[in-house]
Amino acid sequence: MTQENAVSSRWRFMLKQFSRRLWVRASAIGAIGVLAAVLATVAERFVPFEIPGSIKADSVDTILNIIASSMLAVTTFSLSAMTSAYASATSNVTPRATTLLVEDRMTQNVLSTFVGSFLYGIVGIVVLQTGAYGDKGRVILFVVTIGVIALIVFQLLRWIDHLTKLGRVGETTGRIEEAAARAIDARRQNPYLGGKPLAPGSHTTFADMIPVEAGAIGYVRHIDMQALSSLAESIDGEIHLLVNPGAFVYRDTKIAYLDAPKAEPHEDMEPEDATRQSVTIGNERSFDQDPRFGLVVLSETAQRALSPAVNDPGTAIDVIGRATRLLSQWSEPAEDQEPRFPRVFVPALAADDLFEDAFMTIARDGAAQVEVQLRLQKSLAALIRRGSEDFRAAARRQAALALSRAEKALPIAADVQRLRDDLKD
Repeated sequence: MTQENAVSSRWRFMLKQFSRRLWVRASAIGAIGVLAAVLATVAERFVPFEIPGSIKADSVDTILNIIASSMLAVTTFSLSAMTSAYASATSNVTPRATTLLVEDRMTQNVLSTFVGSFLYGIVGIVVLQTGAYGDKGRVILFVVTIGVIALIVFQLLRWIDHLTKLGRVGETTGRIEEAAARAIDARRQNPYLGGKPLAPGSHTTFADMIPVEAGAIGYVRHIDMQALSSLAESIDGEIHLLVNPGAFVYRDTKIAYLDAPKAEPHEDMEPEDATRQSVTIGNERSFDQDPRFGLVVLSETAQRALSPAVNDPGTAIDVIGRATRLLSQWSEPAEDQEPRFPRVFVPALAADDLFEDAFMTIARDGAAQVEVQLRLQKSLAALIRRGSEDFRAAARRQAALALSRAEKALPIAADVQRLRDDLKD
């Protein structure tokens, strides 16, 4: 992912969130279907040659009726299957994973095709009954209808294959890992979202700066670095952010400090208000700028699998492997890049927080299961050999905590001894 894509503007972020909604894509393709049926009435005027043969209105009407009635049934069935898949993911994985299923492009494209074909058939029938199609128009409509049928068959075959995996635990955890990997790669290439690092312990230097409070309660979903950089230049100062995407804030939480020699209005807004507007706060976390969220959702999946009601340690072991891959990706060094927004300072993501998000609940809820603890210790031992000293120290601390929990929870001494012997190897 390029730096330009990783650090998107607030409006680009909002547009991306809007475009991921199912009804947006369905409406767009539905409009195309309606437009195709209507344009066939005027297309014959622009065909300069005679089309051999003729198509009776009854023949086209019959085909359009079949498309309209069948697509209505298929769409209803598909929505029912989607609802079942979402319910399965909610109960067997985690409710936070359903966002990825709702935004699945394959599902949205297939359903949009079905809706668009249904609308095409309905509009085609209505216009056909008015007699608006001439001989050339009916031939064109027939050719377009054959194309629509081919598209329906293609999407239906894809949908059948997709339904066999939609909502399953392995498929859903794979989607979570992919979303987390994208966020981790973007943040690894831009450790400070394109800005400069906020020095640890620099809070003591903020006494003479202008504080900016969140003004809302919720999660930080996105930070518009471009807008903050523009604001910092306009006030000839610097902006020191105190929060990262994913942080939960309250109305009086300090989210930034402005070091502004001339705190003049920016675009008819006070600098504090402009800063506040550049930080999007919502009710739910987003995967886009928040690498920790993917690790949290994966950990919740393992936590649910280790509950007595589910009792599925295999899924927890699978999640440990996925979290290990993600943290291993995070430990890889990135190319040094000049900050795009040198006037904006952003706090670093702490390695301890990443390891805690990934492994703390697994170590706690799987403390009494030796197979889970063995895999957890092997994964942490592998991570101890990678990355920076802070990264390795965080892995060692998490391994020590997991071992302490296991020693108290494992039911027999033989399991404790096996775990200790494995750590010596």
